[in-house]
Order: sequence, then structure tokens, then C-alpha cells
Amino acid sequence: MAADNERFMRRAIRLAEEKMAANEGGPFGALIVKNGNLVAEGWNRVTRANDPTAHAEIVAIRRACRRLHTFRLDDCVIYTSCEPCPMCLAAIYWARLGYVYYGNSRGQAAAIGFDDAEILDQIRCHDSARKLPMIRLLPEEAHRAFDAWIVKPDKTPY
Repeated sequence: MAADNERFMRRAIRLAEEKMAANEGGPFGALIVKNGNLVAEGWNRVTRANDPTAHAEIVAIRRACRRLHTFRLDDCVIYTSCEPCPMCLAAIYWARLGYVYYGNSRGQAAAIGFDDAEILDQIRCHDSARKLPMIRLLPEEAHRAFDAWIVKPDKTPY
């Protein structure tokens, strides 16, 4: 199994290198693997797609979910060339991936200009202390959708 882990990690690293060299985006690659089989690949497409959410992990998760026809990847593993940023880590949790294998650290990413420390700090803040103003509006009206969800008989829980 260690050999498979290294093989998949090397592929994620190669994707990062190849797609960055091809001007697809930043130097990040990711794979989703199920039972030792490659399900999906992703690479950073932020600048190519003009999509700030098109990180390698997000792209790989989206492709894996489409391919497997599910929103849960709890029987899958992700290999990513770099420690996931806060957005990607949240997506990994939402997808319920079983393991995360990563190459470069968050600190190494920061050293080349991909620093997410401010985002992490802002997540920890109360709404009133955030740099980005967050103003709650019409909570009673908004809660109607939640009330409807509670009683919806044909909902798909996640």
C-alpha cells in the first residue's frame, strides 16, 4: 500500500508541475482514489477558468462526484500536492473523504505567495471582528426554508 500511496502522490505532484507549466494555474495537483483505482484528477485552474474556487482539490472532488454519481466520497482518498487551504479542507470534510495525503506544507505554499493565514484568522473571528463586513438580514424570513426542510418527506440528507 505504501508503494501505491507514493505512486499516487507522485502523479499529483506531476499534475501540479505539468499544468502549471502549461499555464493552467498555480502549482497544485490532486487525485481522488477509490479502492486503489484512480477516479479523478484535478489541477489548479483558478486563472485559466477565472474561478477562485477552481483549486486542484475542488476540481478533483467535483470530477469524482460526477463520475461516481454521488456527493459522498467516504470510501475514497485524496492525494494532493500541497496541504489543503481552508476552502479545500472544508470541501474534503463535506465530501467525507477517508484520508488526505499531501506533499508541500501550508508554510511552503505561503513562502511562494499562496498564504492562507489571513483566511484562517478570519474564520476564527466573530462576525463583528471580520475585515469583510458580515451583516445578518431577514433571519426570520430566511428560516422558513429551514422549517420546510425539517418537514420535507423526500429530502436527501447529507
